Amino acid sequence: MSLLRGGDDAVTTLQSGPDSIYDVVGIGFGPSNLALAIALHERTARSLGRDEVRAGFLERQPRFGWHRGMLIDDATMQVSFLKDLVTMRDPTSDFSFLCYLRERGRLVDFLNQKTLFPLRVEFHDYFEWAAARVAHLVEYSAEVVSVRPVTEEGEVRWFDVTSRDPAAPDRLTVRRTRSICVATGLEPHLPPDAVRSERVLHNSELLPRVGELLRSGTPIRRAVVLGAGQSAAEAVDYLHRSFPDAEVCSVFAKYGYTPADDSPFANRIFDPEAVDLYYGAPREVKQSLFDYHRSTNYSVVDMDLIEALSRTMYQEKVQGRQRLRMMNVSRLREVEVRADEVRVTVEFLPTGERQELAADLLVYATGYQPQGIGDNLGEVVKLCLRDEEDALRVGRDHRVATSPNVTADIYLQGGTEHTHGLTSTLLSTTAVRAGEISSSLLAGRLADR
Repeated sequence: MSLLRGGDDAVTTLQSGPDSIYDVVGIGFGPSNLALAIALHERTARSLGRDEVRAGFLERQPRFGWHRGMLIDDATMQVSFLKDLVTMRDPTSDFSFLCYLRERGRLVDFLNQKTLFPLRVEFHDYFEWAAARVAHLVEYSAEVVSVRPVTEEGEVRWFDVTSRDPAAPDRLTVRRTRSICVATGLEPHLPPDAVRSERVLHNSELLPRVGELLRSGTPIRRAVVLGAGQSAAEAVDYLHRSFPDAEVCSVFAKYGYTPADDSPFANRIFDPEAVDLYYGAPREVKQSLFDYHRSTNYSVVDMDLIEALSRTMYQEKVQGRQRLRMMNVSRLREVEVRADEVRVTVEFLPTGERQELAADLLVYATGYQPQGIGDNLGEVVKLCLRDEEDALRVGRDHRVATSPNVTADIYLQGGTEHTHGLTSTLLSTTAVRAGEISSSLLAGRLADR
């Protein structure tokens, strides 16, 4: 059958016909697979179609979205704008953040801000701008429900990826592909036994849920936030500003918020070369590097936000009305959800003393975790090889090691901290990783030809 084309004839658009086999189907379309789509698009365009990799991407959301629930109006990125979707791979790309600013008419204005860290809402708009330019490669409202191996002459040569529209779950579409690239991102992590409700939420839902409360006029007298990381501190600050009559209690086990280590030498752990060193290092060295540099990313807060919250607390002490409470060295021991409130029991760890609080809102800012590969791949997981610690074996090109009879490929973007280091779930090397995967895909495609 003839190939349908999107807005740019250089790249083959998403296909579902029986005679069309993809080179790669991407599962998920967040920043990682968006960067891959751009890399493939640009490679095909530069080669005038000679290096074409037939690609399609499936995203269960109805449109592009990246942590929308935490797009607080004044929150900034924690990574330089130069670590956008393309610049570290190709500084000349017209998909860069600077090209986005030029098109939006804000290039000079941004430069006058003298910052490397854009507003998070602005960077999200940049992602949407880039996603719109490769929209012919992605199908939204396409939830992947299964991935099945396809065998010919005893060899697994393809995967059949089945998806459905969440609004029409009985309507299934099957796409056959030589490889898949899984980039389904992270999912909210909740403590054991935690249950979401109208008054209990994860911080990933913060903005829409607070918006609902404000529109409905629901009185918020006290809000409790559990967590010690950047998202927790941002939630505390946002709730404190959004509900000017409410007490906001921040509960965490540390003595105080820990500043993020973004010093020049520590930041080298996010360099592309650091991935090479980490990948080739012995297991014990990997663990040491991970432990040494956790403070660059995990359970840490930007110093500017720490100082702002401290100033707020001091000003409230001076004024004699303390709305911001830091319940440090403490843990939540009990949570009881009632019809009109949440009862939380907070234990002060040094003494064991417990205090019961009646709250109108409880926010778990308890981080995220990678989705299990079985959640996306089902029976295909059985084809993947694991090491002695039962972790997936992943090549330097982000390709999962598989059984000898499998010639179809599985690529991972995320969930590879054990092999590729701290950048696995971060934006720092997104552009470089996309280039590495696109090169690996092209090499495989040329070998097939």
